[in-house]
Amino acid sequence: MTGSAFDLSAPELTRDDLLVLDDPYFSEDNVAIVTGAASGIGRATAVALAANGLTVVGADIDEEGLDETTDIARACDAVGTVHGVETDLTDDGDVAAVVAAAAAEGDIRFVANIAGMQHIAGIDEFPMEKYDLLTDVMLRSPFKMAQETMPRIRATDDGVGAIANMSSVHGHYATKDKPAYITAKHGITGLTRAIAAEGEGNLRGFSVSVGYVLTPLMVNQIADTARERGISEQAVVEDVMLGQARTKELMTPAEVANLFVFGFSRHASHLNGADLLFDGGYTTTYE
Repeated sequence: MTGSAFDLSAPELTRDDLLVLDDPYFSEDNVAIVTGAASGIGRATAVALAANGLTVVGADIDEEGLDETTDIARACDAVGTVHGVETDLTDDGDVAAVVAAAAAEGDIRFVANIAGMQHIAGIDEFPMEKYDLLTDVMLRSPFKMAQETMPRIRATDDGVGAIANMSSVHGHYATKDKPAYITAKHGITGLTRAIAAEGEGNLRGFSVSVGYVLTPLMVNQIADTARERGISEQAVVEDVMLGQARTKELMTPAEVANLFVFGFSRHASHLNGADLLFDGGYTTTYE
């Protein structure tokens, strides 16, 4: 890990952290929708896309967090703007409403389905209401978002755009005590491929998979995992999270956001139906 082993606070986002590319579609006339934009990876992605000149509509249930994201984008001298829209992603009407709000800002070109949550428990003890909530937020709402935005992207002058879904190393393999999360992330692979199959080349679908990222969600997960497994939080970080990885650092939200920027750009025109796996060797090496 960068810094001390117990430096478990997400780093402050700065302009220097962000990948900025020259792209003809990265302009204020074009809109990117980012879910989960009030914190963590979603916040960093909203700011990064605004730094690249796009008009960004951030969807999240946390209105105060969305306002903070807008302020951070300004502090980073973003060329584009971030507009927060309080959204309950488990409500189909809210999803449709945020898409309509985005369409009022310009041409919808890009969607980043990033909102996520976690609950740590084995299958036999997993509360079904938590299962429903996790899969509603991380699998059903991306499907609904695609349903609402694909016609909008196709209706632009050339039909060019992309829908990106936040996956995970847990979309590639399973560990214990995260069954709903693993189910959702495996499902998002299928949705990504379905978007690519129906996108006719101009409208791309791709996913982003990373290992452990230093976000507020992750800090809470460290404590939950320590309690569930009866080990220290330090052991969770060093042995459970980074034990199999070859790169011995937690990723930052900005590093993940930059993958979405690249994936949306002209440099990734052949990224379609596939996954950007940046996990420090976690899923492809074994001891």
